[in-house]
Amino acid sequence: MEIVLASRNKKKIAELQALLAESLTDVKVLSLDDIGFFDEIEEDGETFEENAMIKAKAVAERGYIGVGDDSGLTVKALGGAPGIYSARYAGEHGNDALNNEKLLRELADKNDRSAAFVSAVACVMPNGDSFAVRGECCGEILKEYRGEGGFGYDPLFYYPKLDKSFAELTMAEKNEISHRGIAMRAFAKKFGELFFRA
Repeated sequence: MEIVLASRNKKKIAELQALLAESLTDVKVLSLDDIGFFDEIEEDGETFEENAMIKAKAVAERGYIGVGDDSGLTVKALGGAPGIYSARYAGEHGNDALNNEKLLRELADKNDRSAAFVSAVACVMPNGDSFAVRGECCGEILKEYRGEGGFGYDPLFYYPKLDKSFAELTMAEKNEISHRGIAMRAFAKKFGELFFRA
């Protein structure tokens, strides 16, 4: 069976393939490039789930089982911001440095620094059937950067249980606890239940 992750990111494709392989050996994950899908998908949803569903639906309309994901950072003291705008929080898409600096400025006078990384994964079948799952990892925002690894908000996101920022985690540690890991495993479990029931 083939499914298409609405992404061109080779790391995301490999990650989903590895997670599915833990329980499902007969599923191959393809990318948008693999199916010749070169259009831009406009993510105009108001939640992580809606944006993930938009991506998955765009693929399903081509006749494939579509999988989409959307993720970001929610900060309690900022009313859930940056939320679905996490990648372009400071105005320029994907500029991690500017996004992090804006986050530090916005939280400068706040005592509550609790936050969560959120990931939604949606699946849409060619017949229109669909489901979505969600993963969350709770932590807090540091006042200064810690760690050299990761990307995005990782150097500012502190995970108390391991006493490390996300940028200080090994890849194995991060995959075990991250919002994406949780959501992808939940997706793999649900997908397996739907298609591979004994």
